Amino acid sequence: MLRDTWVLFRYGLRATLRQKVGLVFGAVQPLLFLVLFGPIFATFGTWETLVPGLIIQLGLMSTGLAGFGVMLEKRFGALERMRVTPASRLALLLGRVLNNAVTLIVQTLLLLVVAFALGLRAPVAGVAAGLALGVVLGVSLAALSYAIALTMNESLFAPVMSTAVIPLVLLSGSFLPMSMAPGWLDAISHISPFRYALEALRDLFHGHYLTGTVAAGVAVTAVFAVVSLTIGTRVFNRANA
Repeated sequence: MLRDTWVLFRYGLRATLRQKVGLVFGAVQPLLFLVLFGPIFATFGTWETLVPGLIIQLGLMSTGLAGFGVMLEKRFGALERMRVTPASRLALLLGRVLNNAVTLIVQTLLLLVVAFALGLRAPVAGVAAGLALGVVLGVSLAALSYAIALTMNESLFAPVMSTAVIPLVLLSGSFLPMSMAPGWLDAISHISPFRYALEALRDLFHGHYLTGTVAAGVAVTAVFAVVSLTIGTRVFNRANA
C-alpha cells in the first residue's frame, strides 16, 4: 500500500508541477485579500489575526474543490483503468490527498512570504505549528471532497461545493473573529470545525502554544481528520469495488 501510494503521489505531483500557473493561481484570491484588505485590517487589528484566517480560506478553496480532479478521471475512464490494476484501493485515495497537501503547502508558503513582507511578525515555531495544523485540515477536507465527488451527480458538485465553501469561510471567522459577530451567528459558527482550527492558528501566530484554544483546535482537527479519511476511504473503496 505504501509503495502504491508513493507511485500515485509522484504521478500526481508531476502533473501538478507541470501546471505551475494553476498552482499559483489557486492562491490568488487569498493573496488579493492580503494585499488589498490587509493594510486596512492592520489599522484596527494585527497581521497575526488576519493571516491565519487567509490560510484557512486558502485551505477551504484549494482542497475543498479537490473532487473536481477525480470527477474528470472518472469521466475519461482514468479512474476505471487504475481500478483494474493491483494498486491498493486506499493508495488511490492517499496518493491524491498527499498531492493536495503538497499543493496546499506551496500555496501557503507563498502567502506567508508576502505576509511577512507586508508586516507579519509571527514566531517561526508558531508558523510551523500552524502550517502543520492547516495541512492536516486540508488533507481531511480533500478526502471528504473526493468522497462527495464520487457519490454526487457531476453537474451538482460545483454549485454544491461552491455554495458550501463560502459560508464555511465566513463562519470560521476568516476575516474577523467570530467574537465580534452577533450572538446568534457566533453560536452557529461553533458547529464548524474550521472555527476551532482558525482560533488555534491565531493563538499559535501570536506565540501562545499551551492554551485551551490550541488544544481544542488540535482535538477538533484530529477528529475531523479521522472522520473525513474514514468516509473518503469507504466511498473510494465502494466506488472502486
